[in-house]
Amino acid sequence: MSQVERKPTPPLHEEIEDKASINDISKGVAIANKQGLSAELAVAIAGTNIDPWSRNSFKLYMAIFCSVCCAYANGYDGSLMTALNAMKPFQKQFNIGTTGPLVSVMFSLYSVGNFIGSTFAAVITDKFGRRKAMASGACVIIVGSIIGATAKHIAQFMVARFILGFGISIMSVSSPAYSMEWRGRCTGIYNCGWYAGAIPSAAVTFGTNYLASNLSWQIPVVLQCLACTVVLCLFPFIPESPRYLMAQGRVEEVHAFLTKYHGGGDANAPLVLLELEEMQASISTDGMDKRWWDYSGLLATRPARWRTLQVAMMAVFGHWSGNGLAYFATTIYKNIGVTTVTAQLGYNLLYSSMSAVGALTGALLTDHMPRRYVLSIGSLVLSVILGVFTGLNAIITGDLKAGRAIDPSLGRGAIAVYVLFGISCAFVYTPLQAVVTVEALSTPMRAKGIALSNIITQAIGFINLFAGPIALASIGYRYIFVFVFWDAFEAVCWWFFGVEARGRSLEELDWIYEQPNPVKASKSI
Repeated sequence: MSQVERKPTPPLHEEIEDKASINDISKGVAIANKQGLSAELAVAIAGTNIDPWSRNSFKLYMAIFCSVCCAYANGYDGSLMTALNAMKPFQKQFNIGTTGPLVSVMFSLYSVGNFIGSTFAAVITDKFGRRKAMASGACVIIVGSIIGATAKHIAQFMVARFILGFGISIMSVSSPAYSMEWRGRCTGIYNCGWYAGAIPSAAVTFGTNYLASNLSWQIPVVLQCLACTVVLCLFPFIPESPRYLMAQGRVEEVHAFLTKYHGGGDANAPLVLLELEEMQASISTDGMDKRWWDYSGLLATRPARWRTLQVAMMAVFGHWSGNGLAYFATTIYKNIGVTTVTAQLGYNLLYSSMSAVGALTGALLTDHMPRRYVLSIGSLVLSVILGVFTGLNAIITGDLKAGRAIDPSLGRGAIAVYVLFGISCAFVYTPLQAVVTVEALSTPMRAKGIALSNIITQAIGFINLFAGPIALASIGYRYIFVFVFWDAFEAVCWWFFGVEARGRSLEELDWIYEQPNPVKASKSI
């Protein structure tokens, strides 16, 4: 079998050679071996003086926090509707039930708004920049929250759901395109912001459930504005994405950014020169991102199709692995014998909190774990866990139908396995949903590629949110069997088609995707 041609190690930029001492090179090689980085990048890092406690570094931390707030807004909604739909005042106000077609429509309109908004999000992100796009999405979400909190009829509340989905789509496209500037761990932590929203949402609804009035559901809806308000306060003070600036031909601004934030004030620092050179070589100033209507670049060439395949697999698998069941967690708890609303909301809070632990652990280890192995082996593990959970559900359902009391140990076991699934799924997929997507896309493709990812995600979300309540009402626990087999299929796909990107710069990945077999090439360097 022929071996994949290894990428020849390019010589260090002459100026980088001049700046890098023998000690820097030795240190860089050690970093490369430990963290899986390319030797050139590791040497550049070793030869650059960056103070992680400087004022400029904290400004970058603030920028990352701003993007995390965008993920917070999306996560907040993920726990919100699960809890609201179980509340008696909410049901008394809108009288829609906890399962069935009307619930499906209410849940899925969020995905419809997100789906439609994604195409506009790409245009806004490419034309006005990442910062302004995040701010505009925050404004739309605030409007949607106000409309929802003041709703007197289900029609108004459903309009609010659509508007919220539209606003979230703008944030979901612009914020990962912004956070990817810091790659790996930071991008993984960005996606963990979903749980930074889901946990407060679950906690707030758990507390307001004790209120007997409409305030029990109105307060959580209004608080969805909180993260968006933070984004609006921060966006004037954070820098624009340097790769976005390079794509606009603003090279001097890019050099100034890299000098200030990546070079410790040294315009000739090795890392600054390397990043500037790579951006100039790889980013087009006349690409598809300059034409709002042009999505052809996502499929125009063989490398582009491989990139798009990675995005599509993550968009589908990252949201259709059984994690969407969390939207109907209160119904699932009811099916396994948890009958009180307070207990259901309490377990919902526990699920979100433990899943956050899994997600954050995965994010912190993102730079140390091969993506391909995590996704393939992790998906297989998820399939096994869901299989056990389905088996316990079958026993409990059989007892209920026979009029027998549920064995408390079985109920606790089912809850423990479901929480374990949440932790495992969050560990495997939550950090990598953003990381894999942005790593796979070149700069001209990025906004539209993320928009495509969002469109696919929301199409999957629509199916999940629309079909979930109906399926759970019709076939109960058997619906979970779908994900047992699907997760096993995901494991096979990641093993044979997943491209390993850990430790490679975005520019180095260009070479990998240009090879005849990017999967083999990604394993060979």
